[in-house]
Amino acid sequence: MSTSDVAAVDASSAEIGIVCSLPLEVGAFLGRCQKLKTYSGGPFKFTGGLYDGIRVAVVEAGTGMNRARRATLSLLDAHRPAWIVSTGFAGALVPEMKVGNIVVANEVVGLQGQSLKIDVGMDSNLERGLRVGRMLTVDRMVRTVVEKQDLAGQTGAISVDMETLAVAAACQEAKTRFMAVRTISDDLSADLPPEVLSLLGETGAVRLGAVFGALWKRPASIKDMWRMREHAMEAANRLADFLDGIVVQLDRATVR
Repeated sequence: MSTSDVAAVDASSAEIGIVCSLPLEVGAFLGRCQKLKTYSGGPFKFTGGLYDGIRVAVVEAGTGMNRARRATLSLLDAHRPAWIVSTGFAGALVPEMKVGNIVVANEVVGLQGQSLKIDVGMDSNLERGLRVGRMLTVDRMVRTVVEKQDLAGQTGAISVDMETLAVAAACQEAKTRFMAVRTISDDLSADLPPEVLSLLGETGAVRLGAVFGALWKRPASIKDMWRMREHAMEAANRLADFLDGIVVQLDRATVR
């Protein structure tokens, strides 16, 4: 991209801003957008484009609350969206939620008592795999079924991730309308493999050395990694389907 193109994208406004952690989380949705342009803003990757004529701007934050907050502030500063949507993968904390189900937050909480309410005007529809409820944000990856059950008992949350609370807090401070939409990539049917803790770096990039090391130490882990990839692809496609409607609805709800 030329310098002039970067400046044009950087200076443009957007109706909808989207904060995710990993490119895989929004790849399917971006595949449905037009006139995509990508640029780097500090440590973050931005992608802008049009969805059904609606200007969207996506920032890939990487993992964790610190990066999520900084990425959100950068997105707000660069594109001034009317809405911010925090999106991506989440772990299920309740047994009725399965891979590919959608979670919309009506409250986002942390383990230190933080709580932000969100008026979404939407109800759960379990037959369609949609659940509206409390999202929990923690500062580490939650890998085992037992850990998830403990967190559900402590907080009453139905899903867990590592970024949503930070994005919500930044939007509240900026007085920007906010919505959190997540898709379940791991449910309560099994623990995630232990290798997952070393595979992703802070930026969201896969550590190839960790992958090769895991395969060397435990060859059977390739089956676990392949299953994780299949679940992630299913979750990403389901998320794209849901974002299709959400982006249009949020744009219509924007007062201009």
